[in-house]
Amino acid sequence: MPRVAVVPVREGDVEGALEEVFRPFGGAEAVLGGRREAFIKVNAVDFKPFCHTDPRAVKAMAGILYRAGASRVYVMDNCTQGNFTRLVFRVSGLERAAREAGAVPLYLDEGRQVEVTLPTLGYKVHVSRWVKERLMEGRDENLYLSLPKLKTHSMATVTLGVKNQFGLIMQADRIRDHNWNLHRKFADIFMLVRPHFTVIEGLHALNHGHYSPEGLAGECVEELGVFVGGEDTLAVDAVGADLLGIDPREVEHLRLAAEEGLGCIDLESIEVIGDRDPFRRRYTPELLPVFPPDVRILEGSERCCREGCNLNTRMLLQMLHVDFRGRGGFTICMGKGWEERELEAVEGPVLVVGDCAAEEAYPVLLRRLGRGKVRLSPGCNDLRSVLANLAPLMGINPIRMVPLPVWESTWLLARAMLRRTTARVPPLWAR
Repeated sequence: MPRVAVVPVREGDVEGALEEVFRPFGGAEAVLGGRREAFIKVNAVDFKPFCHTDPRAVKAMAGILYRAGASRVYVMDNCTQGNFTRLVFRVSGLERAAREAGAVPLYLDEGRQVEVTLPTLGYKVHVSRWVKERLMEGRDENLYLSLPKLKTHSMATVTLGVKNQFGLIMQADRIRDHNWNLHRKFADIFMLVRPHFTVIEGLHALNHGHYSPEGLAGECVEELGVFVGGEDTLAVDAVGADLLGIDPREVEHLRLAAEEGLGCIDLESIEVIGDRDPFRRRYTPELLPVFPPDVRILEGSERCCREGCNLNTRMLLQMLHVDFRGRGGFTICMGKGWEERELEAVEGPVLVVGDCAAEEAYPVLLRRLGRGKVRLSPGCNDLRSVLANLAPLMGINPIRMVPLPVWESTWLLARAMLRRTTARVPPLWAR
């Protein structure tokens, strides 16, 4: 029977709570198991407050692993599209937290990339050589610890230990199958590489999706003060989902991974160490209905995948509207299954999102309205392209979205480019 520890944070003692998470498993030294180096995979999706792993937990975890005998600790991730990891680590405080603990920030979007094959989907994706050499081939010599954030997710239902693995593959490789196949892709990545230990950081928890606008934090962010950890990532995720008020059997990527024999999601078959009841909530992955009132969103009648074009576009639209006062006055078309008379009634400007709409709707709209009024973002969730198109439509300069001086963010980007970043960064000035 897998065991999962649920530990409250008492009087702000983050480090003490994390040490208590390890205790049922023999302590951090036993979890390290004599391995030389430790790799902490955080959730560094973006630098927006509360959407990333809390730097306090990162600093404390790195210190614990050093005291347990690790010769070197790395803190790693590859952030979401439209950003680059070096910038996310700087703004979020993850870089400082790592360095203060003596750990090494590891930006997985930089340096040499190698191919691996997804076992079920059958195609190749790229990962950093660090992932393949240290976490896959060198699994016995190096500890891989996942440190995700306790969050719902509008497209994935939850984003916990299994979903945290999505940050191991390159940004360009995340576009393919970011649709109804998304959960299968998560499960495939989990089949390739799995953490030795997973700790969900729940100092704060996110409701209504994983990427709350700062202006909606009062409705989406709650301070909980809890850690959930164990050796079976699926069991940890199952308990984490339960805290969010979500049945783990209803989370498709957890169900698929469990069917592959990669862990347990049956709550009745998991030994929960600690009292989880004070932390159980009734959250939802659904986005709050806060969007520009003068943006018309049209969906194809046959298909408009929640896991891709649909909710990622709405998420960005909401964030730009709430946090940057982005204007409306345009139409978004996405999905499959269009009647020509419906498209004939659309007036520009228009943003066409996704491969399905690009094939069906874009030619009709382009013929009627011309290139000056029709923008195109192909691919299943090409987040960089959607952001690059929404920003000028909403009157937002992307450089304004970074809370750093222009010279500093430009300098960080130059450093990342010198190290061959594969991050898909939008133009710095909207056009």
